[in-house]
Amino acid sequence: MTPNSFYDGGFYKNKSEVLSQTEKLLNEGADFIDIGGCSSKPGTEEVSQEEELNRILPAIETILKKLPKTLISVDTFRSEVAAESLNAGACMINDISAGSYDQNMMKTVAKFQVPYIMMHIKGTPKTMRQKNHYNDLLKDLIFYFSEKIEAARSAGINDLIIDPGFGFAKNSTQNFELLKKMKLLENLEHPILAGLSRKSTIYKTLKITAKEALNGTTVMNTLALVNGANMLRVHDVKEAAECVALMEAYKVA
Repeated sequence: MTPNSFYDGGFYKNKSEVLSQTEKLLNEGADFIDIGGCSSKPGTEEVSQEEELNRILPAIETILKKLPKTLISVDTFRSEVAAESLNAGACMINDISAGSYDQNMMKTVAKFQVPYIMMHIKGTPKTMRQKNHYNDLLKDLIFYFSEKIEAARSAGINDLIIDPGFGFAKNSTQNFELLKKMKLLENLEHPILAGLSRKSTIYKTLKITAKEALNGTTVMNTLALVNGANMLRVHDVKEAAECVALMEAYKVA
């Protein structure tokens, strides 16, 4: 619901567009609809909490009024936005900061007893490009998530999903390293979400644009599934669902 997301910013400006896109994604096989009101692309300035709520809440209301069985995830790092969204009918919180930006976030998620997606990031979307220094990328991520999982458990959260944060304080080389070694994150014993859809690692490597990066996204999604991903966060559900179906058939062959 942001005007400045790197790929689909400004696409869904009114209720009919929101509803049309939601119906399309559900018909193509989406399990959750993830709604965001504050872009996290590199270099982005934060919007106010009021503006974020003004973008998210009408979308939740519109979707649940027409499609009441829709499972809605809200992409936010603010506990008050999370609380109001959950009160409005959302059922999952997707936090790029894993509680780092708002000390009340984990308490809020625990209060509502909903699943919590915790992403890895260093710095903020505005500063993360300068934060991509690691002693050992995967070891650093495992240490980060071990601490976050302990904090979430202490807060009373039961359902945790980890997102290694492709593109967040990671350059293209690091993203490929992470993708290749992502199975190591299975040692944390929580579902892994991979968000690679149309990201710059794909289109810069191929010297194309984000609009041309669907085929590359499918390749990366396949590699993510091979290397331990349990969930995919995508723009193009039909193609991702086909990728998942083929991988499932391949596994049981």
